Amino acid sequence: MKPALRWLGLVAAALLALQLYFVVRIAAMTVVNPQSTSFQRSQAWQLAHGEGSWHWRQQWVDYPQIADNLKRAVIASEDDSFTVHDGVDWDALEKAWQKNAKAEAQVAKQQAAQAARASKLPPAKSSPAAPAKKTPVVRAPKVVGGSTITQQLAKNLFLSGERTLLRKGQELVLTVLLEALLSKQRILEIYLNSAEWGEGVFGAEAAAQRYFGKPASKLSAYEAARLAVMLPRPKYFEKMPNSSYVAGRAGVIANRLHNVELP
Repeated sequence: MKPALRWLGLVAAALLALQLYFVVRIAAMTVVNPQSTSFQRSQAWQLAHGEGSWHWRQQWVDYPQIADNLKRAVIASEDDSFTVHDGVDWDALEKAWQKNAKAEAQVAKQQAAQAARASKLPPAKSSPAAPAKKTPVVRAPKVVGGSTITQQLAKNLFLSGERTLLRKGQELVLTVLLEALLSKQRILEIYLNSAEWGEGVFGAEAAAQRYFGKPASKLSAYEAARLAVMLPRPKYFEKMPNSSYVAGRAGVIANRLHNVELP
């Protein structure tokens, strides 16, 4: 029994030490800009070990040097209750869970129907003139997030991309620490300077220069909205700059900017 208790105590001490490390790191961010995030380091490693040449664009700019249009567009697109919640939007999480559960149930229903049809078919006869019909592929459901800007920042700053209950629990702890130790303005500033906007493109300044050839401080409402639309899938939308979805969604967000409150 004693060895088990000793190991349990060591694990608890290690977890406590890790949380204290995070407290120190986050507290330092009140005055020190983070040089990189865990997600950025992971992406840099992948690019460096991939085929061909790779490019990296990132330049930190302070909060006043980022257009209010972009701040409002990102909040409107990613987390419209950013200024009022305590780091976690429980209503959004519940809606995301319900939507994911509905999508999973629909896929399960399609798979069951497909299996039922297959069981009723007669054995296939081999014939060179009649190729076998392909079974329709049932696509996996698209997982909807519900994470706030603070949660996204917590994950990008410190955590890996794996999806486990342990990682999600640590994300929630980090979210609480970020909200407790940093102002909303500082959280948004760090987020906008570390968010991914394409392969090797990180931060608002790099994104503004990459897509519009201007500084982040000069972005128009529509330009800012287009960047905000890219955030959930930046590498995908980077390859589709003239996507009708991006244009339409950007127009909707641009029209909502005047209703967005800034921290």
